[in-house]
Amino acid sequence: MAAEWVRRVLVVEDQGALRALVHDLFARSGFAVESRATAVDALAAFAEFDPDALVADIDLGSRPDGIELATALRRIAPHLGVVFLTNYPRRAAGTEAFGLPGAVFVGKAELDSPEQILAALERALRPSGPADPTDAAAVSGSEDPSAPMAAGGRTDGGVTALTRHQLAVLGMVAQGWSNEQIAQHSGATVRAVERSISRIFDRLGVSGDPATNPRVAAAARYLAEFGPQR
Repeated sequence: MAAEWVRRVLVVEDQGALRALVHDLFARSGFAVESRATAVDALAAFAEFDPDALVADIDLGSRPDGIELATALRRIAPHLGVVFLTNYPRRAAGTEAFGLPGAVFVGKAELDSPEQILAALERALRPSGPADPTDAAAVSGSEDPSAPMAAGGRTDGGVTALTRHQLAVLGMVAQGWSNEQIAQHSGATVRAVERSISRIFDRLGVSGDPATNPRVAAAARYLAEFGPQR
C-alpha cells in the first residue's frame, strides 16, 4: 500500500505565540509542519524539509524579510505555494502579491477565523492546470523547446491534483526522460529530482507494490489524462 500523501508547510513568523498557533492549526488540519523565526533559519531547513508551501510574515525583524525569502525559495522550488500572513498594507502588495505568481496575501487585521488561514493556504497550493515542462515558472527559469509538453487542458482530478512543478516533472517522466536529464533541464540535483518523483509516486498511489513499476504507472496516468506530445 502506498504511503499516505501529507502536504508540508514551512511557517516563518518572528512572533513566538503566533508562530505556535499557526503551526498547531496546520498540524491539526493534517499538514506536516516546520516553523522557524527567521528567514535564515527557514533557508537552512528548506532543503531537508522540502515543503509544498511557505507561510510567512513579511516583517521578520531582520533581513532577509518574508518577500526576499519567498523570492529566493521560488528560485529553488518554482512549485512552492506562498502565503503572506502579515500586517503589511494590502495595497502595497499589488494585484499579484509582490510579483510572485499565485502568492496569497492575508492581512492579520482582517482575520476573523482560523479557517481563513487554511483557505488561503489551499488557494496557494491549488494547481493551475497542466504544466508545460518548458515553462520557466514551472521548472527552471530557462526554456528548452525540446522538452515534453502537456497536450490537454482538463483539471478534473487525478494527476491534475499535482502541483504545477510536479506536473512538469511527471510530463518529462512520461516522455521517457531519465532523472539525470530532468535534473539537467531543471537545474536541480539528481537527488532533488529523485525525491520529487518519489513524492509524485506516493501522491498518485503507484508506489509500494513490488508487482508494479511506479514510473511506468505514473507515466501512463499522465498520458491518459493529457495525451502524448504532439
